[in-house]
This record gives sequence, C-alpha cells and structure tokens, in this order.
Amino acid sequence: MRDNVLSERLGNVATVIFLLYFENERIHADSIRSNSWISDYLAHTKPSTISHSMIAHLRGRLFSKSPNQAIVDCGGVGYDVAITVPTYSSLPDEGAEIALHINTQVREDAIALFGFLDRDEKRLFERLITVSGIGPKLGITVLSGLSATSLVAAIRGGDHATLTKIPGIGKKTAERVVLELKDKLDDLSSAVPVQGATGFHGGPVIDDVLSALTNLGYKRESAQKAIETAIAKHETTELTIRTDFDQLFRYSMAAIR
Repeated sequence: MRDNVLSERLGNVATVIFLLYFENERIHADSIRSNSWISDYLAHTKPSTISHSMIAHLRGRLFSKSPNQAIVDCGGVGYDVAITVPTYSSLPDEGAEIALHINTQVREDAIALFGFLDRDEKRLFERLITVSGIGPKLGITVLSGLSATSLVAAIRGGDHATLTKIPGIGKKTAERVVLELKDKLDDLSSAVPVQGATGFHGGPVIDDVLSALTNLGYKRESAQKAIETAIAKHETTELTIRTDFDQLFRYSMAAIR
C-alpha cells in the first residue's frame, strides 16, 4: 500500500529530478538523501523498476571540469556528471555551453549521471555495463583507458591482452567482454573510423556511406574496402569525394559490385 501511494505521488523516478524546482524552491542535488519522502521512495522502489533513461540529455553551461567529472549548470542547478577522459579532452573552456548524452543510473542511495559528448561512446558504454562484472564506474575507466576505436577493435579481434591492461579488467572479465560483445558492435560505425592502405580516417560522410552500404545488405568489410577503393581511385587534390555523400556513395557502389 505504501509503495502504491509513493508511486502515485511521483509517477516515476524522473520526477525526483524535476522536483528540484518543486514549488519554486531550488533544492541542491546533494540534499536528496536528506529529503525524507524522496529517500523513502528510493528505499522502497525496486531497482528493476527504475528507468535508466530518465535523464538522457543535458544542455547547459560548463561550470567546472576535471578528467573524470563535469559540473553542468542547467538553469541554476549543477548536475554532477561522471565523464571519460576522451570526453574531458573535447570539452570547451569552463563557462561555455555544452550538450552531453547522459546515461542515468539509480541506486537506493544515489542518482548517478554518466555523460558523453559522442553518442556512440555512450552506446558503447551501455553495451559494456551489460557484461557481468562491469559496472558504470568500471565502464568509464575502460573508455578512459582505451579510445572507442581501439576498444571496439580489441573486442572484435579477441585481443584479451589489450583489454587486461585496463585497471579492473582481469583475464576472465576480458574473456566475457569479447564473448558477449564481439558480435554486438556492428552498428557503432562512427566508433571505428574506416582505415585502410590509403591511411584515411572516417568522418561523418564516410560513416553515412558505410551505414548505407551495410543497410543495403553488404558485409561491413566489403563496404569498407569499396569506400577505400573509391577514394583511392577518384579523389584528387581538386576533388574531395570523402566529403560528398552522393559521389562517394555512387563510386563505392560501383566498386563493391
């Protein structure tokens, strides 16, 4: 009965965040634990019923930053967000406006936000934490120790040695990561820039062409080779087809047949 009353009062856990402005009274995020009815709700709500997408995006002013943390000021409320080193390296100066893709984790005693500038990095993080033995904090550590490109390559290649170099990842955990994720990363095209003998790196257009070819049913390896062939054959100093979707797609289709 008590659970039902609390559930009706809040609707869902996302309301906890929005009620930081409840009745126009700003409540600091660190006061959530001391607020009796919020703590009561969290204590009586099963973790499995809580949506991890309750906060999926934050846009605001970068109040402060460090290699593993960013404070984002959204309308006067500072959100403490755990971040990876690659995200930190790409953040603008403090005071600038930023937008982060957010994964929300809710426990009985805390609400934790994990932020990423790159959407595919967030998606890779969410795949990692599905593996037994890898929690959100270790997931951040993994993505700070290896770039998304290197991590995906290590998982696809079964490179346990590279994975175990990351603090907190032992041999058994590395084996589980490879076993469980090896065939679940094909949709992360932008996380793995196309690279070949020509030495070029993927960009938005190349990623779009690669996605279009794989969606048409071509194997990823064949699509990558076709894109490399198209650029090597048709790109000149006067013509840069890697930034022209129509041309790159047309030449890649010709090369793949």
